Amino acid sequence: MAATPQKPAAATPRRKVSRHRGEGQWAAGHFTPLNGNEQFKKDDDGLNVRTRIETIYSKRGFDSIDPNDLRGRMRWWGLYTQRKPGIDGGKTAILEPEELDDKYFMLRVRIDGGRLTTQQLRVIGEISQEFARGTADITDRQNVQYHWIRIEDVPEIWNRLEAVGLSTTEACGDTPRVVIGSPVAGIAEDEIIDGSSAIDEIHSRYIGSKEFSNLPRKFKTAISGSPLLDVAHEINDIAFVGVNHPEHGPGFDLWVGGGLSTNPKIGVRLGAWVPLDEVPDVWAGVIGIFRDYGYRRLRTRARLKFLVADWGPEKFRQILQDEYLGRELVDGPAPAQPLQRWRDHVGVHRQNDGRFYVGFAPRVGRVDGTTLTKIAELAEAHGSGRVRTTVEQKMIILDVEEAQVDSLVESLEALDLTARPSSFRRGTMACTGIEYCKLAIVETKARGSQLIDELERRIPDFDEPLTININGCPNACARIQVADIGLKGQLVVNDRGEQVEGYQVHLGGALGLEAGFGRKVRGLKVTSDELPDYVERVLKRFQEEREEGERFATWAARASEEALS
Repeated sequence: MAATPQKPAAATPRRKVSRHRGEGQWAAGHFTPLNGNEQFKKDDDGLNVRTRIETIYSKRGFDSIDPNDLRGRMRWWGLYTQRKPGIDGGKTAILEPEELDDKYFMLRVRIDGGRLTTQQLRVIGEISQEFARGTADITDRQNVQYHWIRIEDVPEIWNRLEAVGLSTTEACGDTPRVVIGSPVAGIAEDEIIDGSSAIDEIHSRYIGSKEFSNLPRKFKTAISGSPLLDVAHEINDIAFVGVNHPEHGPGFDLWVGGGLSTNPKIGVRLGAWVPLDEVPDVWAGVIGIFRDYGYRRLRTRARLKFLVADWGPEKFRQILQDEYLGRELVDGPAPAQPLQRWRDHVGVHRQNDGRFYVGFAPRVGRVDGTTLTKIAELAEAHGSGRVRTTVEQKMIILDVEEAQVDSLVESLEALDLTARPSSFRRGTMACTGIEYCKLAIVETKARGSQLIDELERRIPDFDEPLTININGCPNACARIQVADIGLKGQLVVNDRGEQVEGYQVHLGGALGLEAGFGRKVRGLKVTSDELPDYVERVLKRFQEEREEGERFATWAARASEEALS
């Protein structure tokens, strides 16, 4: 008979030593996925989901979709599930994803450089009417977003978009998102350099390629040669900003590491001048650093801005030169201060060929398929075959003969698309909000439109440049931290003790060479119902207290908390 094993004596408890697993950087040899997102990307590249959508999901329906495809890989083709109707903002952070999911999708059409032909715009409008219940919002990254998309219709939508040279490839996901560009590239009289060819080269070489289809997080790009600094370059992962080098001529100043969300950071200059034909290679080098050195352990620290903040611009430039380019970059100048405060190209402007472009303002980016189709028809009727979207949720019709300008402006006004907007109509943006977004806590689009009407009625003489950005949650899709008045959606308690929709207020943010984040007044939260009263009160105080030529952001930085409350 075997001896009964003796129970070992109690050992002194040993402190568990936690082993730091690094930040999940591939360049440091950390290839083991450290979270669910990294695991599903390792299991199968997001680009591969298209085949399953076309051959399985579109035929078997929503319930056949694998969860890792549904809430992960389908983003690589511009698809997000939208919010189920009737779920209030208080449940956003409580419910499980499958409880928030509707059986419909948001589908994002990427429009690199904001450039569209009227034929493309017409197709976008027709798809909206046929498949998206008329929805078609213009985003602040020059894209168009549909809602109410059924998985069964996605292959046909792709076929129609791709037939006119458009796509949804990598419009979402941990990928190189749409490359935003100056909407007046190649036609503006004051342009320093036209970056369109670089946008085209990046798109043709890298978008849809598995070389950069598995990044730590999304990667945002801006390229503009406009002296107006018209692409919000300060808050992109990489930006090429037009400058004139004293020895080498027109080219681009290189910026990296910008981004907002819950940890906002302004991008930094690397002090490097990049000629037009080298932009795609430098872009590939920077995104390569992000792929290889980016932090993959925690999603909250996976954006390029955190790596840039830890390394600093000097080290980042050195790694870029030594490991990715194999050569030194040329030192270069910073961009000049823009001469205009508005950077949206709204209004009537002469082109470099003597014709005109007309920029106009939809309400907070909200349009519909019928309207987009009519815009295409109007453009063609007035001699144009080209339109543009902007990073302020605006649109532009190009190539209009002088004799056609007044007629076009009047026709746009009849569609409630004004080329002569008030400061409030011109400067107010809003994200998707609780109507469709699963992350949102409050309503945004309708609230923004109502706010415009109220302010135009209450302060009709206000004509200062002013930005009012409304966001449905803390993620800052509508750039609240860099607005004159930024409104971050949250639930607040009203004077009757009820929990209602409202906003935390940020005041005095700005982009440009004086870029900075808005000031938060201690304890200041405004209910949705109180919002028009609050904004009216603050703007009237600004009018009373401002110094000669002082802009709102400057006043807000020096004003008392009482004046801002």
